[in-house]
Amino acid sequence: MPVRVGERLSLHDVVAVAHGETVELSAAAVDRIRAARSVIESAIESNATVYGVTTGFGSLANVRIEPQRADVLQQHIVRSHATSVGRPLSREEARAMLLLRAHVLALGHSGVRVELVERMVEMLNRDLVPVVPEQGSLGASGDLAPLANLSLTLLGRGEIVTDGTRVPARDALSAAGLEPLELSAKEGLALVNGTQGMLAVGILAADRVGRLVKTSDVVAAMTIEAALGSDRVFDERLAALRPHPGVVASTSNLRRLLDGSAIVASHRDSPHLVQDAYSIRCAPQVNGATREALRFTTSILDVEANAVSDNPIVLPDPGEVLSGGNFHGQPVAVALDTLATAIVPLASVAERRLYRLLDPARNNGLPAFLVEDTGLNSGFMLAQYTAASLVSECKTLAHPASVDSIPSSAGQEDHVSMGMTSARHAREVVTNAEIVIALEALAAAQALDLRAPLEPAAGTRAARDAIRARVAFLEADRELGDDIAAVTELVRSGALLDAAEGAVGPLD
Repeated sequence: MPVRVGERLSLHDVVAVAHGETVELSAAAVDRIRAARSVIESAIESNATVYGVTTGFGSLANVRIEPQRADVLQQHIVRSHATSVGRPLSREEARAMLLLRAHVLALGHSGVRVELVERMVEMLNRDLVPVVPEQGSLGASGDLAPLANLSLTLLGRGEIVTDGTRVPARDALSAAGLEPLELSAKEGLALVNGTQGMLAVGILAADRVGRLVKTSDVVAAMTIEAALGSDRVFDERLAALRPHPGVVASTSNLRRLLDGSAIVASHRDSPHLVQDAYSIRCAPQVNGATREALRFTTSILDVEANAVSDNPIVLPDPGEVLSGGNFHGQPVAVALDTLATAIVPLASVAERRLYRLLDPARNNGLPAFLVEDTGLNSGFMLAQYTAASLVSECKTLAHPASVDSIPSSAGQEDHVSMGMTSARHAREVVTNAEIVIALEALAAAQALDLRAPLEPAAGTRAARDAIRARVAFLEADRELGDDIAAVTELVRSGALLDAAEGAVGPLD
């Protein structure tokens, strides 16, 4: 069933459309759009002074624009503001951004024509994806430059990706039987004012984190089992005494994933360790804290996805146009900085468990670097180097972008959020963390095999088997690049999580 633009969007809706789901404009939204448009048309007819409609933009707001030139002004703002640089957003991020901007316009407070929103809906349904360079936004007035690059395509300018190929937008529209649009009063400003760049990138990053926190529990359980860690520390009575929901969920997952393990049972009464290392016994506290940050972040993203972040904002009843600050990305920027920061410990503790698995002084009887004939073979030695490098990079990326601000527009826009930078950093931290978790999983699968003939628990065995379906046991040194890529895809796609949940049921 198509996602309805102009009705409440869930974060799941945004992700679905990003990956190709179709959309439709609701009838109620059409009525709202027309009501707001009539306010703008009345303002032009009465020669009222309205920011961005009969005035210039930013510090040029005191420059009067005659009503007969209002349409030209809107073309100019899109073309002049399209200054984004750098690599393009992914297809999914650009689709999410297009959806979110169409949704804001459909909420009926932007003063655009129905035709404009209908064109954006049609582009989504035909998978005509704007090419949007990802750098250049200050996060207030929203994501001006990226949104302008997105909007250029509506005018037949810029580039569109269609069938996987970048082509001039005019050619792509023509091939689809569409004519470029001519913008009318207020429409250019309505297209570029908002937080939909940072929001699109942030929602898709948060969706990945939702899978990753569960997958990290699966992989932690594999390592805990292989390293002969104790499961007693995951007693639900302990978790109940400090009941942070994320920690309780992670503790529950680890209990279920380790339930019935012959490996764990083999040493349950052994005095080999009085207490496991923190990376083993505190796994739910670390992973659970990331869950709590994710919960906060998604609550902010959910509000923002259904918020009006335009400026000025049209109030159809009683027919006013008000300037405000709804475009400022600070709430989203702070939330995404929080998410990026919270992912780093998830990756860091995974790297520490990987390190322990490889060290014969710490892994309770496994061969050095998890391979026989060490010296001749280096095994997984360099896998830990890569994990350490990525974790260190994550720490740098997690510096909060939202604490920075650079004034712009001759000082009129004197405090900005840097929210798009926060979103991009969060996305890169997630990408790195997925690889680190995959590296731990790769080593943990090897370590579980080395514990034979003892069998792992049902959940961890299913995860190990999913890896073995793609990656062979390491008998002797070989290039690990393909192995790392294969397991990273299992982590990123959710296939590793699906395998474990197939054995133990849905994880919390």
